[in-house]
Amino acid sequence: MPAARSRLVTLVVKPLFWLVALFVPVHLILGAVRADLGADPVETIQIWTGKGALIGLFVTLAISPIRRLTGWNELIRARRLAGLLAFFLATLHFFSYIVFDQSFSATEIVKDVREHPWVTAGFTAWTLLVPLALTSTTGMVRRLGGGTWRRIHQLVYFAAAGGVLHFLWLVKKDVTTPVLFGLVLLVLLVARLPAQVRRRTAAKPTVGARTEAA
Repeated sequence: MPAARSRLVTLVVKPLFWLVALFVPVHLILGAVRADLGADPVETIQIWTGKGALIGLFVTLAISPIRRLTGWNELIRARRLAGLLAFFLATLHFFSYIVFDQSFSATEIVKDVREHPWVTAGFTAWTLLVPLALTSTTGMVRRLGGGTWRRIHQLVYFAAAGGVLHFLWLVKKDVTTPVLFGLVLLVLLVARLPAQVRRRTAAKPTVGARTEAA
């Protein structure tokens, strides 16, 4: 059974992640070629890449709770890919901003970050994802050690929250969609709490052990 589940992750789950993530840029490229990106093509690009990045982060956060609920431990092997694909889409979203909105002007970008909370939240969220992507390899896990690596990768919670705030503050009228994204994030964070509590409880020495050590 573990071998079959492992093959399922390799042959189905990972290719599905690739397919869904790459659909976003392919769809946008084809839309640009056909001049079919709507009245505001830049806005269309940013909506698709931004939502795609958030959904990718949500999938990354959902893998551990799903693994614990289903016992499908092999699913954890797809988490790194989900995170990297989310970073890929977030980077496309970020570059669409600096290319189309700010024309690579560092001065205007800094000014925008200072003056507009939604830009600050989005920029911060993307910045927090950078160290996660850079330390995603097995080699970096060995170099950093499991404990340090886990602490660094807890930044994903703040990155996801920053992304949701960026979306919420950016929308001026109908906030239904960003609020739904926020509720999904809240559910995912709550679903991870029991495991966090158990991990911290297990890490604490018992009273008897502390007494003997003393």
